[in-house]
Amino acid sequence: MTVPALLPVTSAPAGSPAADAYARMAGVYSGLRVVELPADASLPCGAGWVGAAELAAGGPALDAFLAWDNAQVLADYGRQARPDVVAGFGLHRYAWPACLLVTVPWFLDRRVPDLPVDAVAFHRVRGRMAVRAGTFACLPSDPLADSPRARVVADEEALRGEVRAAVSRHLEPVLEGFGPRMRRGRRALWGMVTDEVAESLWYVAHLLGEEQRAMAELELLLPGSTAPYTGGAAFRKLTGPQGEELATRDRASCCFFYTVRPEDTCTTCPRTCDADRIARLSAAATP
Repeated sequence: MTVPALLPVTSAPAGSPAADAYARMAGVYSGLRVVELPADASLPCGAGWVGAAELAAGGPALDAFLAWDNAQVLADYGRQARPDVVAGFGLHRYAWPACLLVTVPWFLDRRVPDLPVDAVAFHRVRGRMAVRAGTFACLPSDPLADSPRARVVADEEALRGEVRAAVSRHLEPVLEGFGPRMRRGRRALWGMVTDEVAESLWYVAHLLGEEQRAMAELELLLPGSTAPYTGGAAFRKLTGPQGEELATRDRASCCFFYTVRPEDTCTTCPRTCDADRIARLSAAATP
């Protein structure tokens, strides 16, 4: 039985390890709602939904997914982007929220859900992700440690290893689907994943009022030496015009947005100098 295309927000399955974390994220970030389904439920399909496994297959579903990105670039900027740039935009728009499926429960509740590609579907227009409940990793002190779905690990570092592994298991096949269209090697693709992990949680944690803790946690999660991830969290501080501290980071990859709009770069782009970063961050902080 197919789940209706206009999937409603429903109660999570009993004993869901991630429900509270997803609800807290939804309370501060309207761009993503996570709908948890029972393990035996079908993922939604049709009417804007695409399965992560379909993107990993690299066929017609990925063609349609990237056609949306291509059309948006034309509508927003009035120019045609290179096919590899469009593919990079499409990967970013999937990977950024997909990383949050793993990192938000870890950051808030120290639980790491295992979400293979066949357990996730995405509706980007509506900002929805549907996930099928599976196993999860947790610490010995977790109230759900006795759950038959729990994998108890020894300590915080072991749990960080579970985060890295869960993101890798989900996105490795997705990179296989996108990779041939992006004209980038494996190192560059995993640099993009490193950036998606760091910047998505950094953003949501800022909305939750926990930016400083997130930066510290991400430095431990992504120290720069954890293959297949390329680079690290790479946070650093700049000094604003009034002596204030401004947080930034150096991306391990480039999205090539400058090929669409040459005068514009991301604040964390390696091409953006510190003077420009300070000006932008100071302007954003001004009431």
